[in-house]
Amino acid sequence: MTAGAPTPEAQLQETQLQETQLQETQWPRWEIFKQDTAARPLQAVGSVHAGDPEHALLTARNVFVRRPAAVSLWAVREDDLLTATPEALATHPELLATPGEAGRYQVGIKATAKRSMTFVDLVGAVEASGPGDALGQARALHPDALAWQVFAEAAAVKSDASPETVESWFAPARDKTYKQQQFYGVIGRHVSAFKQSGKPAQAEETP
Repeated sequence: MTAGAPTPEAQLQETQLQETQLQETQWPRWEIFKQDTAARPLQAVGSVHAGDPEHALLTARNVFVRRPAAVSLWAVREDDLLTATPEALATHPELLATPGEAGRYQVGIKATAKRSMTFVDLVGAVEASGPGDALGQARALHPDALAWQVFAEAAAVKSDASPETVESWFAPARDKTYKQQQFYGVIGRHVSAFKQSGKPAQAEETP
């Protein structure tokens, strides 16, 4: 080690400090639930960082409603979600005692390990004394789930359900076409051409 070089401990502390500072300056993270049609459940499709509820919904619409169409969006702050797997509850049963406000809680479950763009489907709601109680009820109602997620319904920010808003927010996505990546233009030759020829791919010079 050269003189003046930081020790591994000092580097670790610096990294942790930078991560803490980054978290403190980032907007809060919101989990997004999207409903494709009135006949389908709301599904967790991903998350966005946003400064307030309206910002979260607008960002979610731009990110997750490109294709296909949707009829409803919900945004829930990450801090308002309680998620657990059977393994997590086995090692941390105290999660079932997580305190919070009494009220109506939405219940989401992950029912299959099949690869999917969605994490959980919202399957109903329960009246609970807090998030821990809601989690316990979710486990009792859906014992075979791979994961449970609950949040107070009051914590969810929802897109306006009026027909006018649904039309203006989500209708444009219905007409958007979708192209597989190989249909977009490329500079030079597509990598599949090199695979077919057995030659390694390399950049082509243009005059």
